[in-house]
Amino acid sequence: MYRTMYCGELRPSHIGQKVTLAGWVHRQRDHGGVTFIDLRDRSGVVQIVGNPEVPGAAMIREARVEWVLQVTGMVRRRPEGAENPNLPTGEVEVEVLECEALNPAKPLPFVVNKDEDVDENVRLKYRYLDLRRERMQRNLILRHRVVKFIRDYLDQQGFIEVETPILFKTTPEGARDYLVPSRVHPGCFYALPQSPQQLKQLLMVAGVDRYFQIARCFRDEDLRGDRQPEFTQLDLEMSFVHRDDVLNMVEGLFTAMLPVVAPHKKLLASPWPKLSYTEALERFGTDKPDLRFGMELYDVSDIFASSGFMVFQNTLKTGGVIKCIVVPGCAEYTRKEVDDLTSFAREQGAKGLATLALTAEGVKGTAQKFITSEETAALRERTGAGEGDLILFVADQKTVANKTLSALRLLFRDRLQLADRNTMAFAWIVDFPMFEWNEEEQKWDAAHHPFTMPRLEDLSKFDTDPGSILSDAYDMVCNGYEMASGSIRIHRRDIQFKIFQLLGLKEADIQQKFGHMLEAFEYGAPPHGGIAPGIDRLVMLLADEPNIREVIAFPKNQAARDLMADAPSPATDKQLAELHIRVELPKEEQG
Repeated sequence: MYRTMYCGELRPSHIGQKVTLAGWVHRQRDHGGVTFIDLRDRSGVVQIVGNPEVPGAAMIREARVEWVLQVTGMVRRRPEGAENPNLPTGEVEVEVLECEALNPAKPLPFVVNKDEDVDENVRLKYRYLDLRRERMQRNLILRHRVVKFIRDYLDQQGFIEVETPILFKTTPEGARDYLVPSRVHPGCFYALPQSPQQLKQLLMVAGVDRYFQIARCFRDEDLRGDRQPEFTQLDLEMSFVHRDDVLNMVEGLFTAMLPVVAPHKKLLASPWPKLSYTEALERFGTDKPDLRFGMELYDVSDIFASSGFMVFQNTLKTGGVIKCIVVPGCAEYTRKEVDDLTSFAREQGAKGLATLALTAEGVKGTAQKFITSEETAALRERTGAGEGDLILFVADQKTVANKTLSALRLLFRDRLQLADRNTMAFAWIVDFPMFEWNEEEQKWDAAHHPFTMPRLEDLSKFDTDPGSILSDAYDMVCNGYEMASGSIRIHRRDIQFKIFQLLGLKEADIQQKFGHMLEAFEYGAPPHGGIAPGIDRLVMLLADEPNIREVIAFPKNQAARDLMADAPSPATDKQLAELHIRVELPKEEQG
């Protein structure tokens, strides 16, 4: 054994004991011939003291930062006044008897013994060094505890963990598949799962009843800062359940988890609020609202129905709306600050931004001369705006107004620090539309995915009004993020087949892609439903990190590249020949 204890475990109860430790040199200091080293391993750091008269301690003086050492010595109490109350090991130190360098280290590309800003590409190139930092170790341990809690909790609730294949077939989940060519079946491809959707439903047909999996999923999406080409989710499915059975199970899991894995976090409300999709859009402009603060959206179209402000009148005449938010304490914004807000609104797609500032001297702002005192009074009553507040208006089509004001709401959340970072505002969004009209392709798309059960009372609308059909889908949101999507699933062949047809699939394609599922539904498939919370995003929020890359051991960068291993990389001609593949690069990449 290279060690008898971990560095961070030493306490006053070990004083007088001989121990052997192994780890990395965190820091080194020389005080008049006596050498002090902070030795670090995963558990923490402890001070090592090397006296020059001890022959076995000679290596201590030669060692440099991040060398790997094995140290044998006696645990003793630190001298009075030299204790470090910031360290769990701060009352003790180890006096070296023997020290061996297990491996030296050349100078590092960045320091790991303190949390300094380092270019992310450099961090990812040397990720094995970046992960030595205390912050990153803490994130990995937190992730471990989250997953362990999930497994233990669901085991107690009668769930069993079942692994599903990584090599499967293409499935419509809203993104492009990663394809894997088959060498033994030339011209054929597996697909990496975007989620185990079909397989977990088939497990319900198989009678598993309560299934879960910490599932790896793969989506070849366009590059976005908070997405990864591969990610981890808690995949969960239950038989013989209605919507609220699934919601109650998941809410119980996360409510019980929080005080165990992140005791500094607190729930905003329990039970969690439940908002319809329409209500969330009306009040917050988004289906993933941050409920930790107010500043809700108000539809004030009726107040300005007879307005002399032509911008407002023209919007209402073309079927648009006038919506606003109230920004507290910002009535004295300068013209430049208002212009910056207007530019921001235009970036969201709005034609412009109107403002009304309620100051001690009276009403000001870009809309001041167009809004009457009666309309101002009605605004105050509707919104609760008072002296010192700034009202921001967007007059546009409802989708544009909602999107713009939602973005402004989050802008001021951060600017005014309106949200408590230690509050977890979980909520459920329900009653989603079943279908969305694809204007470009002139067809209906599934708003969630095609395996979602429509509301049974809406089945009669399939041939007459598909756009009004509501689905039995639900989202879990927290602090402005979508944390999970789920639904009650279709378990009847006739309904599933009808939905595939409505989505424009031909009967031959339906049979080729989904024949195995449709046949399974004919052998006694139970009613079932499930959900898939994202592990990466949950740990990101619990760790107070800005993006999910900080809680993933080996993430890709924003260009979906692994800088450490230089992946993806070209295949050799031999590999391509074995797979019966010929590569044709776009002309701009052919050199």
